[in-house]
Amino acid sequence: MDKIISIITPSFNSSKYIEKTICSVKEQNYLNFEYIVIDGKSSDSTCEIIRKYEDHIIYWESMPDNGQSHAINKGLKKVNGNIINWLNADDYYNENALEIVNSQFDRLDVLCVAGKSRLFDENGTIKYSNGTDIYPGNLAKTIGWARVDQPETFFRKEAWKKIGLLNEQLHYTMDREWWMRYLYIFGLDGIKRINDVLVNFRIHGASKTTSQNEKFQIEHDSLFYLLSLNSSNSIFSKTIEKECTIDKMLQSEISNWNNTELINQVLNYYCLKKADELYYQYEKKKAQSFLACIDHELLDDEGRKLFNKLSFRLKLPSKIIQIFRNK
Repeated sequence: MDKIISIITPSFNSSKYIEKTICSVKEQNYLNFEYIVIDGKSSDSTCEIIRKYEDHIIYWESMPDNGQSHAINKGLKKVNGNIINWLNADDYYNENALEIVNSQFDRLDVLCVAGKSRLFDENGTIKYSNGTDIYPGNLAKTIGWARVDQPETFFRKEAWKKIGLLNEQLHYTMDREWWMRYLYIFGLDGIKRINDVLVNFRIHGASKTTSQNEKFQIEHDSLFYLLSLNSSNSIFSKTIEKECTIDKMLQSEISNWNNTELINQVLNYYCLKKADELYYQYEKKKAQSFLACIDHELLDDEGRKLFNKLSFRLKLPSKIIQIFRNK
């Protein structure tokens, strides 16, 4: 049965790319969709482009907002569809994307469909993504490594209604925090992964993904710091506070999680990932600090292999580590 798919595009001074974005929605083979565009009072020609296509848009506005999360939440309050996602104003869909998405929500127990994307820049295709990281049978790892490819990951409206809106304090990891909340409530059973490439994800100098990585990292670490405050082991919070830049003003529903066993498992995976990243950034002492938090018995086989590799390499002199690091 065909379902209404609701797509929201947040925009601000997006005239360079938004026409391609809008056209990729209006030209879908699947016609049972509703399209909402929330513009943050652009000063360029974005609004003129939106007006050009407003017959294909059920609602649009151009008003000042408090950032991308606020804009998306405005759109979420307007949707009527059964399936929901947002598409940023510099990305675009393949022409059969929504038709594929509709067909994959064929059973009511499917709450999330996760496809793949093509990453590209002005020179063409860079690579194809593997999609959102989901580790079957391992909820703790899926939360702890918390990587969601939002543009190609669609959700049933019932999930959005239960989890709630995006966290408007977050400007870089709002999709990641929402994904963590989804996983905590629903687990892995309702997720359906597909190999179809649904979205073309644009890499350019002005995009958040490439230009503001440090701010992404602060928000990411701050989320896990909040989670660590509910752990039964204070080593997690002490290490994150010592080794990372933390926004202690951040609030999140993650603070209300009370499954201590799961929280400890999640933080083991977070620390393992953090140690691995720091190892590749030549931050030996910080990597060792995160590695010292880990109970390797709580890791899967792959995690234990990574833990053992890092434990061995981080004991070596820095010059030897650099040789391994470059391999």
